[in-house]
Amino acid sequence: MTRARRILLLGGVALAIVGMCHGAWYALFAEHQALDRIGGSLTLAFQHAADQDIAAASVALAAYSEGKYIHERQVDAHGHWIGLAMLLIVLGIVFDRASFSEKWKLPLAVGLLIGAAAFPLSVLLQTFSHGSIPRALSVGSSALMIATLAVTALGFAYNRSSS
Repeated sequence: MTRARRILLLGGVALAIVGMCHGAWYALFAEHQALDRIGGSLTLAFQHAADQDIAAASVALAAYSEGKYIHERQVDAHGHWIGLAMLLIVLGIVFDRASFSEKWKLPLAVGLLIGAAAFPLSVLLQTFSHGSIPRALSVGSSALMIATLAVTALGFAYNRSSS
């Protein structure tokens, strides 16, 4: 088995485990509290709106928005880690069919693994900071994934056309 295939297969399995562990942790220890906060803040917003207390309703809506933002990113990170892990595993199975030398396959495999690990992590970092660093990491890691997937697709397309 080539080093590139090993990186994709083992990296994919490792990312799937990370994604499943994160999902299990979130579901068992954090999601119910998060959903209670989201529902409670929305209920409070409606109560304040019915009382025509616009300032308090705005504060409660802001709390709802923040809770929803964090919940979505937690779920997205879990899903992206597992989805990208499955993609790495599938690519690892067929990677030798791409028409690249090992000199090119190894950096592509490393780039795919880095992008697949960094993108969900950057999504999680956005729950701690809404600043530009986690967003830039998100953009950079997704761009890395897109670029390496595009080059990989070209390798498969070239191999198919040359056969």
